[in-house]
Amino acid sequence: MEQARQLTAKKSNLRQKHIIKTALLYLLLTAGAVVFAFPFIWMVSVSLRPPEEVAAPGIHLIPSRLVWSNYVRALTIAPFHLYLLNTLKVTLLAVIGTLISSSLAAFAFARLRAPGKDILFMLVLSTIMLPAEVTMIPRFIIFRAMGWYDTLLPLIVPAFFGNAFYIFLIRQFFLTIPRDLEDAAKIDGCSTFGIFRHIFLPLSKPVLVTVTVFSFVTHWNDFMTPLVYLNSVDKRTLALGLATFQDAWGVDIVSLMAASTAVLIPVLIVFFLAQRYFIQGVVMSGIKG
Repeated sequence: MEQARQLTAKKSNLRQKHIIKTALLYLLLTAGAVVFAFPFIWMVSVSLRPPEEVAAPGIHLIPSRLVWSNYVRALTIAPFHLYLLNTLKVTLLAVIGTLISSSLAAFAFARLRAPGKDILFMLVLSTIMLPAEVTMIPRFIIFRAMGWYDTLLPLIVPAFFGNAFYIFLIRQFFLTIPRDLEDAAKIDGCSTFGIFRHIFLPLSKPVLVTVTVFSFVTHWNDFMTPLVYLNSVDKRTLALGLATFQDAWGVDIVSLMAASTAVLIPVLIVFFLAQRYFIQGVVMSGIKG
C-alpha cells in the first residue's frame, strides 16, 4: 500500500510539473506574440484615428471614433492604382522566375552527376554572405548601360537567374525524395526533365509554396531596388509610393499608417493561406544535408 501511495504521489508531482511547464511556455509565447503584434495593432489604431488624436499624449490603442475615410484619402493622394499594378507585375513575374530558375538549379545540384558539382554548389551558397549593397553599384552601371534604367526590368529579370537561398532550400527538399522513384521512372523511359516535371515538382509542393511566400514578400515589400532604378512616378511600386506621405513639412502619419495597412493586407492573406505548406516546407528542407 505504501509503495502504491508513493507511486501515486510521484505521478501527481510529475503531472503538476508538466502543467507548470506548459503554463510557463504558453505565457512566454503569449508575451512574445504581444511584442511582435503590438506594432501592427498600433499601426491599425493610428490609421483609424482622427488627425487631432495623433499627437495626443499617452498610449491609446482604441480611437475615440473610427475614421474610415483615412483609407480613402490615403489611397487617393497618390496614384496607388498604378503603384498596385506595377507591384503586381513585378511580384508575379519575379516569383515565377524564382520558382523556375531555383527549382531547375536545385534539381541539378541534388540529382545530376557532374565533376565539381559540390564545389560549384558551395560557391553558390557563398553568395548568400555577400551583402546586396556590395553589388548594387556594379548592377546599376550594367543595367543603365543596357538601357533598363527607369524600367521595371531590373526588378524582374534577376529573379530568372536563381537565388542562392532558394536553391539551397529546394535542393535540401529534393534530397529527401527516394531515389527508387527516380530509378523506376528511368526504367519506364522517362527523361531527366520528365523526372523533374512529373516526380519532383508534384512531390515538392510544400517547399515550392514556401519559396513562393518568401519571394512574394521580398518583392512586394522591396523598397531599395525600386528606389535605385525607378525615377518616373508612373513606374513606382507600393513600397516606394509610401514615401509620398513624407515631404519637406513632415509626415502625414495617419495617411501613411492607413496606406501601410492596406499594403500589408495582401501579404497577410498570402501567408495565412499558405501557412500549412510554409511550415512543412521549412521543416522538411532541413532533414537531409
